[in-house]
Amino acid sequence: MKSEEHYNDSDIQVLEGLEAVRKRPGMYIGSTSVKGLHHLVWEIVDNSVDEALAGYCDDIEVIVERDNVICVKDDGRGMPTGLNTKTGLSTVETIFTVLHAGGKFGGSGYKVSGGLHGVGASVVNALSSWLEVTVYRDGKVYQQRFENGGNPVNKLEVIDTCDIERTGTTVRFKADDAIFKETTEYDYDILAQRLRELAFLNKGLRIILVDERGLELKKDEFLYNGGIIEYVQMLNKNKNAIHENIVYVEGREDDVLIEVAMQYNDSYQSNIYSFTNNINTYEGGTHEDGVKRALTRIINNYARNGKFLKDNDDALTGEDVREGLTMIISCKHPDPQFEGQTKTKLGNVEVRKIADDVFSNGFERFLMENPDQAKLIIEKVMLASRARIAAKKAREASRRKGGLELTHQWGKLADCTSKDTSISEIFIVEGDSAGGSAIGGRDAKTQAILPLRGKILNVEKARLDRALSNEEIRSMITAFGTGIGEEFDIDKLRYDKIIIMTDADVDGSHIRILLLTLFYRFFKPILEQGHVYVAQPPLYKISHGKTWKNVLTDEEKDEYLKTLPENTKYTINRYKGLGEMNAEELNETTMKKENRTLIQVTLEDAMAANTVFETLMGEEVEPRREFIEQNASYVENLDI
Repeated sequence: MKSEEHYNDSDIQVLEGLEAVRKRPGMYIGSTSVKGLHHLVWEIVDNSVDEALAGYCDDIEVIVERDNVICVKDDGRGMPTGLNTKTGLSTVETIFTVLHAGGKFGGSGYKVSGGLHGVGASVVNALSSWLEVTVYRDGKVYQQRFENGGNPVNKLEVIDTCDIERTGTTVRFKADDAIFKETTEYDYDILAQRLRELAFLNKGLRIILVDERGLELKKDEFLYNGGIIEYVQMLNKNKNAIHENIVYVEGREDDVLIEVAMQYNDSYQSNIYSFTNNINTYEGGTHEDGVKRALTRIINNYARNGKFLKDNDDALTGEDVREGLTMIISCKHPDPQFEGQTKTKLGNVEVRKIADDVFSNGFERFLMENPDQAKLIIEKVMLASRARIAAKKAREASRRKGGLELTHQWGKLADCTSKDTSISEIFIVEGDSAGGSAIGGRDAKTQAILPLRGKILNVEKARLDRALSNEEIRSMITAFGTGIGEEFDIDKLRYDKIIIMTDADVDGSHIRILLLTLFYRFFKPILEQGHVYVAQPPLYKISHGKTWKNVLTDEEKDEYLKTLPENTKYTINRYKGLGEMNAEELNETTMKKENRTLIQVTLEDAMAANTVFETLMGEEVEPRREFIEQNASYVENLDI
């Protein structure tokens, strides 16, 4: 018989007001890391952007004050300052202290809005050590202050008068370091990137970013009257455009606004980014599906009618028509329904047809009105089609020759014995000698070794068919088990960890970049799902008495030596390259799970990563030189 356990009404906790947010902040802002910290800024900025979407705000200023205080100013209508009949509080206090309170739940407040749908302002207040809101409205200046996680210090009060024409809201807050224990320091580049994106997506909206923390004031102004047309221009800045004019399509059906801007370049990758109410829907959704479907159909129709495609030719595929395409899709929806694991996939079924209709009409018109540019586009996609067919034949030929078969011969994959994907890992090793040591020093049950001979092909400058002719790349395709291109299937990945293990020198860095470029272009989901790592071989071994420690850098060595008592006798041995380590050394320093250091390669922002890869590995020399000069002070070796 079970012992009696008391479980009654008193065991049920009710978290009042903002207390729930402080108890479980991750539920509201994702995390309390750097990403969550910056999320606070986005929520307040989104409120100002909503005013712009409603047609009442032209300027937003974001200031990072000393001590990492954030100030967001706008010239919108100003928050309503009267009494809210449902709460008995002023509307301002209601917005900042009551969850799910705001102008985004119906009524005439906002037809379209982004952010956390009314949760944002109160969540920011809850997670701040203090917050101050100032409202300019009706010739008066109102102010209210909150402290210690959202508690009002005073009621909303008039503190001054202002010009009757002046309207707007200013919010100042300081993130609570009791919540954000990792850091409360804002990254200027992260702020600038998102604010630039918002300015692109809302043409005519001026957003100013100011940083007052340094010795010199730092300031950027983002204003794009061309909106997403200028976005595409920026993304294609370092590429060779196939046609001169950027295709721009805009249309509205049933209160849903669809905007698309696109331009082809001579690269072999597609870069398609979609947004809904300014939220990056990087998992796609119905708006992206509709536009892609229309793109494939319209180009096929044009190619057939223009006799570019003969009657017996196969239709062009989506892969063909998207090669070298840079495209921005923006949807503004009064009631967006998001799905997917990260809620970044638009699920509204009706949007698929609306996006298809709007884009079809506009793109057809562009092709008819610009026959010379249309011909260049069709020639580009026809070339892509021929390359796709060649790549398919190369895959089939490789299989017939056994070029992609798994083998345990030297120079090929030395596989692990375990069939359990969750514990299996593969080391991609630079050079034959390092490969030999890795094979000798591995845990054969869970660790597979694939040695590379020399540097792999730079796929930033090559199509899939050429990549498939590279023996090293073919070996990786087969070892991973996922296939490549249209055949790629992440569920068939044979290893939980793909570990790049190269020397800590310039050549090793170059090989890492080449591999990461390959993964980004042809195996992107393995990066997105966190399967790629970089091994960190130590630089020194410091021994004293019976104790020893491996350190990765000169700085780490100096810091460790400072911790040793005076008169401690120690020796410092510098490790050689991976190829000069024997199997035991490589195991102890770089491969053994208890000792090793791995860096996980994440893909937080596909657009920023894409720009870095294009800069480092593309055809243009000048942008690469500028990037290296600007970032040389941050890294010993050029790396991703």
